[in-house]
Amino acid sequence: MKQETFDRLRPRLQGIAYRMLGSMAEAEDVVQDAWLRWNDAAQDAFRSADAWLVTVTTRLAIDRLRAAKLQRAQYTGIWLPEPVLGDSPTTPEQLLEHVDDVSVAFLMMLERLAPEARAAFLLREVFDAEYDDVAQALGKSEDACRQIVHRAKTQLREGRQRFEVPRETHLRLLTSFAQALGQGDFSALNAMLAEDAELIGDGGGKVTSFPKPLLGGQRIAQLFYAAHLRFGAAVRVELAVINGEWALLRFIDGELESAQSYETDGNRIVRILVQRNPEKLARIAAAFGTG
Repeated sequence: MKQETFDRLRPRLQGIAYRMLGSMAEAEDVVQDAWLRWNDAAQDAFRSADAWLVTVTTRLAIDRLRAAKLQRAQYTGIWLPEPVLGDSPTTPEQLLEHVDDVSVAFLMMLERLAPEARAAFLLREVFDAEYDDVAQALGKSEDACRQIVHRAKTQLREGRQRFEVPRETHLRLLTSFAQALGQGDFSALNAMLAEDAELIGDGGGKVTSFPKPLLGGQRIAQLFYAAHLRFGAAVRVELAVINGEWALLRFIDGELESAQSYETDGNRIVRILVQRNPEKLARIAAAFGTG
């Protein structure tokens, strides 16, 4: 009975933990800890299995995120979330239940929130929890949780504007960009990038990456063109669904080199988030048989 209940709720718990931590490995650890506590708990220790498991998972994720933030303060270069490949056997089923709120850009934006604020915002705004459930999960009053969520929404609105672009438009632009990458067409690359575009990379100190964002569409186009000149036919670019959105995977000599998430305004590319840290690419690389 306990196993069936937990299995039913696992996708939701996994979704909460991943959105809290931006790391699949850490999310799995949190959910495993939640299972151990659930398995050891007396049946009469809770009135609602759903609320109990969400509360435990949320609190475990908050504690884990507090520790992670200290570690990320010492991270080499820019920290980006671990990308999750859509339809991958290694992806917990239904993880991307709310695909609009699991994009790499969205998870990166959530990094601006303190752990409790992040939890309250996610439970209320992404997972549609009632405020009494949010209050139970955080161990605070409903009024306090309303204030936390309100402040979190205000803080996130002050961040970078996110364009609402139809999925078909995003795919069409990204397909054209992938073709230009494959052909090494500098003019086409430059034309598809906004003048004030930015590229943010995460190498984690394991591989070379920029210590700060690379600004300017022409500079970014030159970077991609230089890679074409250096590696030539050894480069292969594939379209893939990453965190619920169309993205690009770049392979060099058959090995996964990066997972690239793109933001567009519907006409041009405005931001590229490039994950190059081999540790964070390991699951995707394994899915393609290159890890």
